[in-house]
Amino acid sequence: MTLDVVKIQRAGDTEPTVSSVVETLEEEIVLGVLYPRERLVEDELLSRFQLKRHVVRQVLVELERMGLVERKRNIGALVKAYSTEEVKNLYAVRELLETQGARMIRFPVSEARLNALIAVQEQHDAAVTTGDMRRIFRLNVVFHREFFSLSDNPVLVAAIQDHAQRAHSIRASTMVLPERVEQARQEHWRLIDALRAGDTQRLVDLCSLHLSPSRDAYIEVQNRRSSTKSSKPADSERPLAQ
Repeated sequence: MTLDVVKIQRAGDTEPTVSSVVETLEEEIVLGVLYPRERLVEDELLSRFQLKRHVVRQVLVELERMGLVERKRNIGALVKAYSTEEVKNLYAVRELLETQGARMIRFPVSEARLNALIAVQEQHDAAVTTGDMRRIFRLNVVFHREFFSLSDNPVLVAAIQDHAQRAHSIRASTMVLPERVEQARQEHWRLIDALRAGDTQRLVDLCSLHLSPSRDAYIEVQNRRSSTKSSKPADSERPLAQ
């Protein structure tokens, strides 16, 4: 199960809007089509989406607001990249928010709300089976929104969604791996089982566990890069050409 297209195309989109282009680029970031530190060049976006320049700039402003893009002087807009320390800090906050969300769920959960969550997960299962990466991503977002809405605290739910969104470029390292997609699918069902059982501690533990693969994979890549750089001799230490 891999992402077979270089760029994500939306069927039926004849006149792209700010929101539709933002959604497309968001998906390309989380699915690893666009990489951390990759430039988003205005002229290329103009050509690709057939937009006016002021609309492209609105798109970039919105992506920056979402934490997916950063702007650097004399460079322009780049897909957001995180240092190891920034990843640890972001995921520490995510864990605090999400485990608190799990603790706030009151039991028993109504049959209607539980069935609504199950219905979303069944759609997620179907997307995993067909390998539809865009749909897997979107249904994953819906599943977590529905799950944390059981806390009945909309402010907390919004904070959880905001911080999850900021982690998109971090999650790209695992989002398209078939084994990780399957692992996440199984973890969703374990969350549902814990809801049925009314097991708060199990929910908290699962929420914490659910976050670690993308965080750890990103940090591992960063550490490998740092190790590679440090293993190269400095200019003064390199042998002179003969």
